Parts: sequence; structure tokens; C-alpha cells
Amino acid sequence: MFPLKDDNPSGSTPFVTIGLIVINLIVFLYELSLQASDSPDAGRAAVAFVSEFGMVPCRLTELCKSAPGLPSPVFTIFSSMFIHALGLGGFLHVGGNMLYLWIFGNNVEDTLGRARFLLFYLASGVAAALTQTAVGPSSDIPMIGASGAVSGVLGAYLLLFPRANVLTVLVFGFFIRVVPIPAMVVLGFWFVVQVLNGLGSFGASGGVAFFAHIGGFVAGMGLLRLLRPRPRPRPW
Repeated sequence: MFPLKDDNPSGSTPFVTIGLIVINLIVFLYELSLQASDSPDAGRAAVAFVSEFGMVPCRLTELCKSAPGLPSPVFTIFSSMFIHALGLGGFLHVGGNMLYLWIFGNNVEDTLGRARFLLFYLASGVAAALTQTAVGPSSDIPMIGASGAVSGVLGAYLLLFPRANVLTVLVFGFFIRVVPIPAMVVLGFWFVVQVLNGLGSFGASGGVAFFAHIGGFVAGMGLLRLLRPRPRPRPW
């Protein structure tokens, strides 16, 4: 299933959602510029950028040494949320993340308000990083991408608008059809896939950080309850 848009219009302009998308794209373009440089060390510069600002679990848990001059491991929890891999997979990764953020983020931002939504997004990303670190505390592979934070947005959207319809592309072999599907089904299916893939990848090194997705999604549901503004009592 590949979502295209929902039928749930936002009541205000989602400036934070738009800003997060713009920042992610700017960072991705900067990564491309490093790789496209005429310098013979261009490829190494792009890899070094990811290694420097990606979140490396063993640095965070102090199970491996961190080279002098590298950013604080705590800082990389946040910087890693805006970095994506390069190549075809990187284009698909950043494109998919930003599409999901655009479809579902505007309504969550509308519910929480701009400041709370920004806090919610970053906190979801932190929870995702800590979950992945808990699963592989000695891993020396940088974790990058907005997927963990975006997963939090999906978890919140599921609680807020389970019956909203999401226009979705269904692909079964050569059969392709675009149909509206309830968000409960789309996001519930997405979460089940993450859990199954996470269990299947348990103990493996590298690849997709499925447990970050799971941690972000669950954290998003909890953070929604914590940060959602309480309705004001009506005056008599």
C-alpha cells in the first residue's frame, strides 16, 4: 500500500510541517553536493558527513570510542533525523518520509499547535533513536533518516483520525488500483509490517532501523496524550 493523500483537510497552514520538509530537503541536497564535488575525496566527504552527524548507538552507550572533534552523541540524535542515505534508495527514503510527513503531519500539527508539534516531532525522533539503541547498544553503524520521527506522526494520526480515508495505491502483481482506505487500516498495516520486519531483522547489522520505526510510532501515541491541549471548559 502506498498512500497519496487523505480526505482530512487542515484548519490552518502547517508551517512547522512545511519547515521540517524544507530542512530535510536542504540537508539532502547538501549531501548530494558533497558527493557531486569534483574533489577526488567527494565520496569520502559524503560518507564522513553521515558518520559524523548520524546517530551511532555504541557512541551513545559509550561502548565504543568516539574520535576527537566529533559532535556530542546526544546532538547526533537530533542531527540524524535530517540526514538520509544517498543513491536511489536515498531518494526513495527521503521522498517517502516527506510524503508521509506531508499527508499526516498537517493534521497532527493542527491538533497540537505549532510549538507543541515541533516538540512532539523531535521527541518522537528521540524515542525512536533510543529504541534502536536499546536493541543494538554496541552497533557502530550510523542511524539516519526522519523515519523514526515521522513514525511518531503516524501513531498520533491513527489515534486522532482512525476513520479518515487515505487515497492509496494498491499493487497486486500487475493489478494496480487507487482506492480510499481508512487510516486505521493503512497505518495499522504499516505498523504490523514494521513489527514483522523488526523481528525478522533482530540481531542483524545494518539495514533498515525497524525498531526505530516501532519506537517512534508507540512514542507518538503516548506523546499525543501528553501534549494534546485540553479543551477549555465552557463558561456558564
